[in-house]
Amino acid sequence: MGPLPEPPLPLSINGSPAGVLQTHQLQHHRTFTLDASGFAGFFGGDGAAESVATVHLVKWRRWLGWYNAPGLFEIVRHYGGLVVSEGISALFPVTRSCKSRDPATIFGLEGQHGPRFIASYAGSEFLGSGHPAHLLARTVRHSNLVSKPTVIPNARRKTSQYNVTTMALSLELPEPEMCPPMLKYKQVFFAILPIIGSLVATIYCAYIADWYCCASIALGAIANGLACLQLGCGRLTFRHPAVRDGAPPGDGIFILEGHAGVVVVHGSEGAVSSLTLGRFHLEFSDNPIIRCLLTGLCMAILVAQCMVQLLLIPQGTLYGQGAFVASLALSWLYNHLLALDKEDMQTDILFGEVLHLQERDVQRFSFGTRTAMAVFTVLSLWPPSPDKLLDALLPNNTPVWQRWREVLVGQLLAVPFQGLRFDKDHWEVPGFDGSSRKLLRDLFVDAEEAYNAWCKYGRKPA
Repeated sequence: MGPLPEPPLPLSINGSPAGVLQTHQLQHHRTFTLDASGFAGFFGGDGAAESVATVHLVKWRRWLGWYNAPGLFEIVRHYGGLVVSEGISALFPVTRSCKSRDPATIFGLEGQHGPRFIASYAGSEFLGSGHPAHLLARTVRHSNLVSKPTVIPNARRKTSQYNVTTMALSLELPEPEMCPPMLKYKQVFFAILPIIGSLVATIYCAYIADWYCCASIALGAIANGLACLQLGCGRLTFRHPAVRDGAPPGDGIFILEGHAGVVVVHGSEGAVSSLTLGRFHLEFSDNPIIRCLLTGLCMAILVAQCMVQLLLIPQGTLYGQGAFVASLALSWLYNHLLALDKEDMQTDILFGEVLHLQERDVQRFSFGTRTAMAVFTVLSLWPPSPDKLLDALLPNNTPVWQRWREVLVGQLLAVPFQGLRFDKDHWEVPGFDGSSRKLLRDLFVDAEEAYNAWCKYGRKPA
């Protein structure tokens, strides 16, 4: 009697042996990996680039970049323009907005245009001022200079608000170039968290013998630290035009858009020109060859780091990849914490360290009509030609506005000045119908309300 035949293997639904299917499932489970390489070098790129932009603004920021950060390839795209050699910089895909070779513009410390400026005594006018004036306008719009404005009641309108912000820039800048001190922000020391996180993740990956993820995390931390060291070696300076001998006061106005109104600045020509014509500069090594080589080397390390992570991370274990992602998450949170207020940091340097502006030097007044705002502005400056400012603030040229402007300028230029007081004879003009006379009367009422507010809060003429 021969040997009994082996029983057939149970079949699965599709006819494959169940044991083969189970073995395949086990092998599939063992080789499952979390593919984190797709976003290792690109996820969180804006936060990484903005965080690096603070290395010249915040003290110690340059030395605290030793952590594995996401989006390191975006740093290359933003700051590859610092490589002044055309042959080397062509290797790095810089963004279209960062084609400039000026370091301050690449780091976002320059390049924005400010509002229109009219000087009340010098007679000059700038249709577009510089980057410091942009910071001023941004701060005024966000109401960061004054905690609570003074509301001037208006008999005709109570809903709209047109603001007049006055600033006393009494400081005369001694030198046309200065090196402002860096800010001391406590938030920068939160970098210890991603640094420790990257270190712990590296040690953990070495402990579980996942050398692929271990090398990737360590290389990311080294590449980011070297980039912060090299990109942060520049010296931040602020320059403004030298003051001319016998120059008149620099008093004038910045005309903002919408209901933001105007900003009236009082001060010397040197102080005001720091807002209209001042510039931030970044000065790196005097030897452009050394700067080109070191910066190009850092950019090359960043690109190599992204490529190495792209190859190594898929080879790691699931636990190693989890540690890699955890280090990226801590770094991403820190980058966004430090990158949110970059322009606020620059504003703090401008007003706190360059102009030494105090809260008591700034006032804000809210008016119900644009007419009252314009009259208060002219009274605050007391220019020799008030009609020029009125034309800029109220560019209306109808007969009613021409009559109102003529009477107002006449009283402003009267010697001695008797104040702004209007009566029926000023708006009962022959040839004007009832609606025109009513409008003219309302405009004179606005002018009187602005004058009363100026008598209470403003600066009297000499």
